[in-house]
Amino acid sequence: MHQTNPVLDFLLTRRSRPAAALTAPAPDAAALEVLMTAAARVPDHGALVPWRFLVIGPAARARLSNLIRERGPVLGIDPAKVEKSAMSWQNAPMIVGVVSAPVPSEKAPELEQVLSAGAVCAALVNAALASGWGAAWITGWAAFDRTFLEDGLGLQPGEQIAGFVHIGTCETAPAERPRPDLAAITQHLDV
Repeated sequence: MHQTNPVLDFLLTRRSRPAAALTAPAPDAAALEVLMTAAARVPDHGALVPWRFLVIGPAARARLSNLIRERGPVLGIDPAKVEKSAMSWQNAPMIVGVVSAPVPSEKAPELEQVLSAGAVCAALVNAALASGWGAAWITGWAAFDRTFLEDGLGLQPGEQIAGFVHIGTCETAPAERPRPDLAAITQHLDV
């Protein structure tokens, strides 16, 4: 039986905001620290902390936008897609990268550690939304280009981007979208 619970009510109605709809202001350093503290409270078998945050400031976003424009043609990405990606970096009020950085462990398989980094992305988006900010979890083609990751973001071999969380102000709530039919995706095992 569902009793009134503000956290559950939030989770049942939460909706990411389109990154293109986000504007300034973005959270200040103190507000961002609270959001990242909440995001870091995810399941993490063995307390390995197999992820880290990259707070990507305005100058870095401009530099990375230019790198996207350089890398896109090299990778054969459609020019319109390259420009859309570059503009999303250039216009973002704030981007926090979540780096998946698995560590050797006998207790926690690498997949479990990668999933923990994904949980950080979801938790960061939810913390931002719950605090009244607009937020979206984005990857995009640049998130899978090793040159962009290593030269642009300073990632090490073995590290990857779990997501780029765009955070800012969003005055309009997006329309609800279709949700999965639980009956179609749920199997009960009783024996």
